[in-house]
Formats: sequence, structure tokens, C-alpha cells
Amino acid sequence: MPGEGGGSAHVPLEVHVGDPGQMTVDMAGGGQSLGSPASSIRNHAHVRRGLGYVPESSLPFGLYGRMFRRLAPYIPDDARIDTIVRLMREPSGAALDGKIPAGYTYLGQFIDHDLTFDPTSSLQRRNDPDALVNFRTPRFDLDSVYGRGPADQPYLYEMAHGAEGHRFVIGKAKGEARGELDLPRDSRGVALIGDPRNDENVIVSQLQLTFMLFHNKVCEWLTADDAAAYEAHRSAGEGIFDCAQRLVRWHYQWIVVHDFLKRIVDATTYKDVLRHESLIPQGEAVEQVTLRFFAWRHQIFMPVEFAVAAYRFGHSMVRPAYTLNSRVGPLPIFAPESVRHLGGFRRLPVNWQVEWSRFFHLGDSADLQHARRIDRYLAPPLLDLPPELAGAASADLARRNLTRGARLGLPSGQQVALAIGAEPLDDEDLDLPGKGPAPLWYYVLREAELHNSGRTLGTVGSRIVSEVFLGMLSADPFSYLSAAPGWKPVLCSAKPGEFTMADLINFTGFGVAAQPSPR
Repeated sequence: MPGEGGGSAHVPLEVHVGDPGQMTVDMAGGGQSLGSPASSIRNHAHVRRGLGYVPESSLPFGLYGRMFRRLAPYIPDDARIDTIVRLMREPSGAALDGKIPAGYTYLGQFIDHDLTFDPTSSLQRRNDPDALVNFRTPRFDLDSVYGRGPADQPYLYEMAHGAEGHRFVIGKAKGEARGELDLPRDSRGVALIGDPRNDENVIVSQLQLTFMLFHNKVCEWLTADDAAAYEAHRSAGEGIFDCAQRLVRWHYQWIVVHDFLKRIVDATTYKDVLRHESLIPQGEAVEQVTLRFFAWRHQIFMPVEFAVAAYRFGHSMVRPAYTLNSRVGPLPIFAPESVRHLGGFRRLPVNWQVEWSRFFHLGDSADLQHARRIDRYLAPPLLDLPPELAGAASADLARRNLTRGARLGLPSGQQVALAIGAEPLDDEDLDLPGKGPAPLWYYVLREAELHNSGRTLGTVGSRIVSEVFLGMLSADPFSYLSAAPGWKPVLCSAKPGEFTMADLINFTGFGVAAQPSPR
């Protein structure tokens, strides 16, 4: 089997993550080792350049880096990108809905904002992973919700009437008499939240609000009945806010792993990366993460193969329009009329509060909307972004994604398939004019379309997304996987010991039809 860099045989890398401070690396059959960090540092006065140079992270760790550092880049020219873009327009009249509820498209966007923020990511700026800075912690820690906490950002939290900064401030939508809730906003309508990107469309804005209300509800639960739950579940030295924050984070992490990830990756890869094994002989089996390709030293990084290609599968799941509730008809994601589309960065219009039963499984709702299948097609609005979103770059999201991948020197999808020991899609399967290599993002989408009829990601996409998600979680010493092996959700749910997005919504009570909104 061809190796990552060319002629040498590929040696599978097994990384077993147990103790967050220690990783065991086995190079199966090869006796090879990762080079020392010091020997890998490039002297910027003598950086190699030219056609033969593969831009790569100087260290196997950093804020952004490469998961497959030995693979050569595939850099399609503009004509090739134009050809691929023409294949990605959603055909009219086709049955394109999948089986995943539509809310998971935007939960995926919410998760992305929790993990990554690159303010220099425009195509005109730096295109070397070494130069990209992720201004988000690469952890599932909801820093996009909590911001820097009550001490540094007190305006996000209730401070009056003895609240002591335990709870988030919640806003009201236009027409307060209707009781609809919105994010807290200043006089200009700017949302006062931990990450302004979570106000960029109405659906992710209402998700942000749901998580803020979830935190408030957990605080209420902890302090009820003479704080019985607080005494039962707090860790040493934790106050009410810290205890609530930890429980919210851990239940969110459980949703990420057992609800979101489990839905979008193939079952074989999921079970290979997340295993149930005992830490000691004859001990109780707990969740253990086994990574084969995502490796780092000292500090975890965000792989560009994930951020710029594999995790952008969500773009193919976007519908052209959504129905928020029973009072407002379908709304397009973009429209010339500023008040009749789902764009954000404004106060929530009257009657637009979401009914989550239209986006997640909350009982047997006949109105549940489904995401588009994961395939190579994008909804027409994504191929003609409005000027305020497109800026100076292309208005075609497919072209933007493909150009970004080329400028960052991502490997082809076929190369990554070979590197992980999978059978690559052939030219006929890829259906690209002129045959040859396929950009990694296109490959991930086409693979999902062919292997699993768009129900889940295929082998390459599942491997990258699973290893990054579970690698990030296992590397975080404060995650439930690291801090409390064997932990199970403790909040009320449909199935004790489990917790889904539907359980979170029901626990919070926000966006549940025919129920008053909580405060």
C-alpha cells in the first residue's frame, strides 16, 4: 500500500489515550518514532520554497496543523475548480432530504464555533497552518456561551437581586407582550454573548439562547429543595456557578459524542475510535478513545483537513428555507428583503421564536424538517451568497471552500483514503471530468453520497471527524472522559443515563410548543 509521502509503506499509527497527561504511541511493526519537536522547527530565515515544497506545520502540535503531514498537496487550478463547482449545484425536483433532523445542521455550526475561530481566515490572508491562530480553545467547553466568565464579562450575567452572576441575562424579542425570548442585546440590537458568530442566523441564535437557558435551568435545579442536588453533585471547592457550568459542559459533551457524532459518522468507525474497555483487570468498562492518525505532542492542534474539508460536510445539509413555528411560513436562508430571511445580527422579529419540534425529535411531530442528505450538492442560495456575507471573495460557497483547500495545500481525497487503509473511490465513482485527484472536501461529500446514500459520512470523512472530535475531548483534562471516566448524565432524560439534544430542550422548556417560555 502506498505510504503517506509516496513510495514507503504506510505504518498505521495507534495512539491510546488514557491519562490526559500521557499518550502511548505504537508504530505497528515499524519501530519508528515521531521526531523530536526541537529537530522539526524550521528556521524562518532558511525556509524551503518552490514547487517541491509541501507547506506543513513545523511541529506536530500547534493551534492549526496537519493530520496527514507527509501527504503531498493537491492544488487544482482555477479551471479545475470551476469544473467541480458546476457539478455541485443542487438539481431541481430531486428528493434530497435525508434522515437526520434539520436541527443537527445548526448544532454542527454551534459546535464548530465552540472549537474554532480564525479571524485571519479570508482567502486573501495567510494560508500556512503555522500562521493561522485559533482564538477558540480546541475543547468542547462552551466558551462561545460562557465567554470569559462573570468576573471578566459581568454584563453577560445577572448581578442584581442576589443572583451573584450565577445566571445569564436573557433578552426579549420585539413585542414584549408576546413573551418571546431573544438574546440580550444593546441599544443597536447587537447581541451580548460569548461569541458574536452565534447570532449570524436565527436558528443558531436560538440554539445559543437555548444553551444559556439550559445553564440557568441547571442553576435552578441545583439550588432547589435546600440545594440538595448541589450537595449531591458538586466537586470539592465548587460554587453554584462552577458546578452548574461543569454539569452543563459534561451534558453538552455527552450530546456531542452520543447524539451528534453518532448520527453523522458510520457505525464501524465510531466503534473503532470510541471503545468500551476496563482501565484495570476485571474492572467496569468505561469509554476509551483510540486514535490511529490524529497525533500531537504537548499541545493539541486543529487539523486543517478537518476544519477546511471534512467538517464542512454540513454545508451540503443546509436547506434553502426553514419553517420556524406554526405562526410563520417557510423563511429562506437568504433573501433581498432584509426582514424576510433567517439572517441574524438583529433583534428577533415578532412571532419568530423557534419551535424545536420542527428541528429535533421531540415526540412524533409531523412537522419535523430533515436536513439535506450529505452529498456533493449545495442548495442554490449557498452558491450565490448575498454581498454582505460574500464580501470581496466569491459569492459561491463551493468555490470558496475548494479555493481555500487548494491554498492551504490539502491532500487529495484519494491520498487520504490510501493513508488510512481504505479503498479509494475510482474515477467513475468520483464523476469528475478529466478524472484524476479529487479535492478532499469534494471527496468527503461524494463518498458519503455513494457509500451511505448520504445518511452518514463515509470512511474518510468519518475517520477524520471521529478522531478530531474524540481526540479533542480526550485531550481536555476537564472533560467527562478525562476527569470522570464512567460518568453518566444525571439530569432528567427520556432514558436514564443518556442525554440527547431533545432531552436538553425538554429539560430547559424553551421552544417546546404550547408551553410558556422559561426565564
